[in-house]
Amino acid sequence: MNRVVVLVDGFNLYYSIRDAVNETGASLKWLDLRGFCASFLDPIGGGATLDRVVYFSAYETHKSRAKVERHKTYVEALKATGIETQIARFKWKERWCKICSTLQPGYEEKETDVALAVRLLELFALDECETVVLVTGDTDLLPAIRTSHRLYPDKQVWVAPPHKRWNTQLAEEADNSIKIKRKKYFTHQLPNPVIRSSDAAQIWKPTEW
Repeated sequence: MNRVVVLVDGFNLYYSIRDAVNETGASLKWLDLRGFCASFLDPIGGGATLDRVVYFSAYETHKSRAKVERHKTYVEALKATGIETQIARFKWKERWCKICSTLQPGYEEKETDVALAVRLLELFALDECETVVLVTGDTDLLPAIRTSHRLYPDKQVWVAPPHKRWNTQLAEEADNSIKIKRKKYFTHQLPNPVIRSSDAAQIWKPTEW
């Protein structure tokens, strides 16, 4: 038995998809995350089964309401397809501008990296799976990967950096890695609309996507 849980860094994946959109002009943001993550099972092998997918992100409430509503619609579509979601927040923070040598106002996503790291260790501590796949190219997860190897040597951590987010450090620290190519975004798109089984509600892809 090889139960697999996939933990998705939502913004790391989103910016990769946005790059693919800019490169091709295609509409790719309505990603079928369950199908996308299930495609990792063949490379993992060993009777791997997809136990669950957890999507970590945050709403950019400091930006336009329309942008936030599009994101919320996508999250509702993910929930309707059985994806677990964990939504964090953005916090106002001044940033140093190297060009103008002044502090500039800005916002920073908070809690997502820590939430991913905690969930990784929690899954192993509770023996809820044998393998975790991290969909991210963010090296902030390296300490969690190292700790999981030390505490749970019989468990496996794979990394699947999104298109154009490949990270050699992550690949070297993980038990194995999956390279996500742009074409995978084309292959795994949600139907439009997504039908929610609980009440037959239709969740439509935002028109601007």
